Amino acid sequence: MIRINVTSVLVDDQAKALAFYTGKLGFTKKTDVPAGEARWLTVVSPADPDGVELLLEPDGHPAAGPFKKALVSDGIPYTQFAVEDVYAEVERLKALGVEFTQEATDLGPVVVAVLDDTCGNLIQLATMK
Repeated sequence: MIRINVTSVLVDDQAKALAFYTGKLGFTKKTDVPAGEARWLTVVSPADPDGVELLLEPDGHPAAGPFKKALVSDGIPYTQFAVEDVYAEVERLKALGVEFTQEATDLGPVVVAVLDDTCGNLIQLATMK
């Protein structure tokens, strides 16, 4: 059976991304191994430390910059994270200085909000009802 082991988010600065994803979003660093000029740097949810890892992948490929800029320009989140209560999470993150491009919005079966990860991406938070 195939399962998701690692997924990635393209970041413009791995150190800045690690600080944001751990210090603001609350993930825990799982792996940090030198990989040439970059690092194999992953974070996980503290609620599932052996679960899916999020690779903070450098966006050095020539296609990455235009791709990320186009998504942000169109307001499209790069990925989505589940939270227990979007409204409460938005307030918690705002208190930490996180900027949102979309406030918590009730879309019927789901409540979503979109934040700027400071590394060139919009990230959606979602709570299924």
